[in-house]
Amino acid sequence: MTGKPLTGRKVLLIAVGFFGVIFAVNFYMAAQALGTFPGVVTNDSYARSQTFNADRAAQEALGWSVAARVRDGELRVAVTDAQGAPADLAAIEATLGHATHWRDDLTPDLTNAGAVYVAPVDIAPGNWRIDLRARAGDGTPFRRQVALEVEE
Repeated sequence: MTGKPLTGRKVLLIAVGFFGVIFAVNFYMAAQALGTFPGVVTNDSYARSQTFNADRAAQEALGWSVAARVRDGELRVAVTDAQGAPADLAAIEATLGHATHWRDDLTPDLTNAGAVYVAPVDIAPGNWRIDLRARAGDGTPFRRQVALEVEE
């Protein structure tokens, strides 16, 4: 084989190039990850944790369950009590978004349609989540995250 010899300078350039590519890819991936989901769910987790058990016990005492679906461009959310009857809600609101990023989050305008709450939505098929926030007639707060599979 006739060629130029492998010198210390070439080995250094190969090593710097190799690790430079690894560093650049890692930096790019970290920037993309933080840009789509910063990882902050609540700004003050310690303060929220101080009332978590009491809030959860009050919510569980309501005995409510939530079912949601999207069909023909309409979000339908049913909140029922332990007997299966529509729950006594003083207020309800929701955020609808993808599980992995907040870019497409929207707040549908839920209106009472008897046994369910409905809102028009224009969303793509895939995995979505609903962050439901409601208040019982007696003032008890109710929060629930609901997984939602939207089919074509």
